[in-house]
Amino acid sequence: MQLQEQLLTRNFPANPSILKDENRETQLFANLNLDLIKDESWRGKCVRLQQLMTAKESAICVPNLEARRRITFFANSLFMKMPTAPQVRRMMSFSVLTPYFKEEVLFSKEDLHVKNEDGISILFYLRKTYIDEWKNFLERIKFVPKDEESLESRMDEISLWASYRGQTLTRTVRGMMYYRRALEIQYIHDKTDIAKLDRQRTTSSYQEGGSNIVDMAMAITDIKFTYVVSCQVYGKQKASKDPREKNQYLNILNLMIMYPSLRIAYIDEIEAPNRDGMIEKTYYSVLVKGVGEKYNEEIYRIKLPGKPTHIGEGKPENQNHALIFTRGEAIQVIDVNQDNYLEEAFKMRNLLEEFESKKYGNRKPTILGLREHLFTGSVSSLSRFMSNQENSFFTIGQRVLANPLKVRFHYGHPDIFDRIFHITRGGISKASKTINLSHDIFSGFNSTMREGNITHHEYMQVGKGRDVRMNEISSFEAKVANGNGEQTLSRDVYRLGQRFDFYRMLSFYFTTVGFYFSSMVIILTVYVFLYGRLYLVLSGLEMSILLDPRILENINSLENAMALESVFQLGLLLLLPILMEIGLEKGFRKALGEFVIMQLQLAPIFFTFQLGTKTHYYGRTILHGCAQYRPTGRGFVVCHAKFADNYRMYSRSHFVKGFELLILLVVYIAYGSSYDSSNLYLFVTFTIWFLVGSWLFAPFIFNPSCFEWHKTVDDWTDWRNWMGNRGGIGMSVEQSWEAWWIGEQDHLRKTSIRGLLFEIILSLRFLIYQYGIVYHLNIAHGSKSILVYAFSWLVMLTVLVVLKILSIGRQKFGTDMQCMFHIIKGLLFLGFLFVMVVLFVVYHLTISDVFASILGFVPTGWWILLIGQACSPLVKKTMLWDSIMELGRAYDNIMGLILFLPIGFLSWFPFISEFQTRFLFNQAFSRGLQISSILRGQKDIGEFDRPVSFP
Repeated sequence: MQLQEQLLTRNFPANPSILKDENRETQLFANLNLDLIKDESWRGKCVRLQQLMTAKESAICVPNLEARRRITFFANSLFMKMPTAPQVRRMMSFSVLTPYFKEEVLFSKEDLHVKNEDGISILFYLRKTYIDEWKNFLERIKFVPKDEESLESRMDEISLWASYRGQTLTRTVRGMMYYRRALEIQYIHDKTDIAKLDRQRTTSSYQEGGSNIVDMAMAITDIKFTYVVSCQVYGKQKASKDPREKNQYLNILNLMIMYPSLRIAYIDEIEAPNRDGMIEKTYYSVLVKGVGEKYNEEIYRIKLPGKPTHIGEGKPENQNHALIFTRGEAIQVIDVNQDNYLEEAFKMRNLLEEFESKKYGNRKPTILGLREHLFTGSVSSLSRFMSNQENSFFTIGQRVLANPLKVRFHYGHPDIFDRIFHITRGGISKASKTINLSHDIFSGFNSTMREGNITHHEYMQVGKGRDVRMNEISSFEAKVANGNGEQTLSRDVYRLGQRFDFYRMLSFYFTTVGFYFSSMVIILTVYVFLYGRLYLVLSGLEMSILLDPRILENINSLENAMALESVFQLGLLLLLPILMEIGLEKGFRKALGEFVIMQLQLAPIFFTFQLGTKTHYYGRTILHGCAQYRPTGRGFVVCHAKFADNYRMYSRSHFVKGFELLILLVVYIAYGSSYDSSNLYLFVTFTIWFLVGSWLFAPFIFNPSCFEWHKTVDDWTDWRNWMGNRGGIGMSVEQSWEAWWIGEQDHLRKTSIRGLLFEIILSLRFLIYQYGIVYHLNIAHGSKSILVYAFSWLVMLTVLVVLKILSIGRQKFGTDMQCMFHIIKGLLFLGFLFVMVVLFVVYHLTISDVFASILGFVPTGWWILLIGQACSPLVKKTMLWDSIMELGRAYDNIMGLILFLPIGFLSWFPFISEFQTRFLFNQAFSRGLQISSILRGQKDIGEFDRPVSFP
């Protein structure tokens, strides 16, 4: 009963003064108003609530898991320490600000029915994913669909239902408008005896001094709450003739009409003649509201000195220009992919009291941090990994950062700012081009440096959607890594480090840029270790060390130590924060089960792969800068990504590095196995082999339907067409390999001389292979002369000359004189055979020498390619640029073929695809979702044949 009493009285006390007894210390549940429990109808509701939260029902018997989760969190939050809620009249006024660019506003009829390449429509996917909610929706609208065509008559309602389950602006606006609804209810409660509310069914019965209490509640709410959506392209959408842009404008207009208190801020461009008669553009910040049923009315118009997005980054400038239209003493920043709940909105009064009633240390808070709940973590294993990772970061991680470390900043949304404090100290977003790519955390830096105080509170949460496909997750990680690279180079981090004491400075370092720097150091350590072992094994020093009798005595003890270390190097410790958070909230038995399931779903492979993403983009930003905002997209979870798409995205960040480490391991085992008979090699390199496998094949392991034969055939055809398309000018990266290859070098064209020098120096490591291996060839006969190395370069230059001849022959004879081109290729092939025969017969070349030469010359060719790219302005002035491009094409062809061979082989076995589907969507299978039909794009034919009965 304590839970029931606390639920009814903690946040909604009938007499608030009862809870403000400051003269004596009381227990948590003392002085509670129990009069409400005496009402029979309310007593029945409390009993039902207790059963929902305490009965141990199976997942199948629970009517709706999401409803149970929300009720449970709300009830538990009432036990947490929070300020007492004031009356609505006395509460702090606040605003909500949402930046919007071109995200989806509302799923239209066409959007819901259009099918992707797998034959899956949005409506079909949502019906299969939210089966129980779809049935509840049909019951609410009292509609029995007989077939697909019958749904067309209710598409307006279905469109809203679908939009409320996607990451759309409509969902966000509905969620934030719960604040208004909650304040209206709370105001009525302040003025009315709550025990009588259940008996009074009509709003006309609420009278206060002759005036309608509902009208008064709406008026007070308008004073206390403002919601502004900063849609910078609203004016362009209104004037656009593009049907899709026009629909977006109409959908936003309909939102303003649906919610009369919603305001839209946008940037208006007007072309007018100046004093000299020249036409120039003038920019205005404009605020509008909905009027009637079809129109919007302008409220304010403020002239700007120029176009904001020309000065800073788009998203923060979108927030900054609309900040003047917000009202109140506090402001909450909400992104488009967020949601809110009515029961959580009831606690907003309590939360805002944190600004006035509490001090954390010597200062009052200036930013109130909130926890987030990811509503996208319920279907696939990837979304489960991200959900668990984000939940641990937004709960136990933020909790520790805020107290005791005192180094919490602004990590995205939905933090609440002290509006008066921040608008007088630079605003809520720093927006300088490139350097403030992660504008969110810079506002936290700004608040801390100006003697602000940032806290974290877990008794209130806001919903959030995350990217759930592999490519979308990697784009998000790349964006964050780029932002952290720019933070490392910024003045703000330097200034904070100068002002913090020693311990707070260390905490600040390891919880911001230090995490990414440490990740980069880990990968660099792997490179240094393997190249050091390569030098030892090729120079012969390792053999002399391991054959030393004094070393042989200690190898067994070293093996035992390395065996234990290799187990913990599997990435298990990275899951420790996740286990702790699940253990604290749901129990450690549940945490242990979650840990086992994540291992079975190959979570270590996923997190190891993302480690490579962080390292690549963070290191590139440190060396060359040029960080850029990366849109991640919010598509289907089960959508299949083509092989060419995966190769374009991960070629330079993972595949190239994975092949480099693979060659290092192969060379090490090839030249060290003759004298190393212990298990030391296995223990030393086991985790590196795991790293290589993760970097090369994780995008395909977590790609739905990757091992279905017809998908494999389509991917191969698409890959070959992309590689064979030789048109680069005017083509997108999805159409032509040349366009993609040139685009991958943008960071080199924009970098500094120092960045180019670093790139050239780092590429010199690829010459170690050739220099060391050629002296171990049998054809060298043990000679240590420099002529052996010179002869190897002669062979390399001959190969490049042959490639140049082929390139010139293709350009001159490939189209008009194909016969001549085939003759040239035939002559080159005969010459190659003649040289190989001479080497085998006269100079005693062996098969092992051929494979060893490949291991030595392939890295050298990649070094030539890197040097050509770094010095592209000089190389383009010569005749060698086409040869460099053809060399790059050859390497990408070879790497793509090696990656595709295992995929094609596994696609022959149907059970591989079934197994992949099972571990990718295990949680969905446990909920009874028809993932197989979603993947195949098949409709449940019997769905509309079953009669639906409504009570």
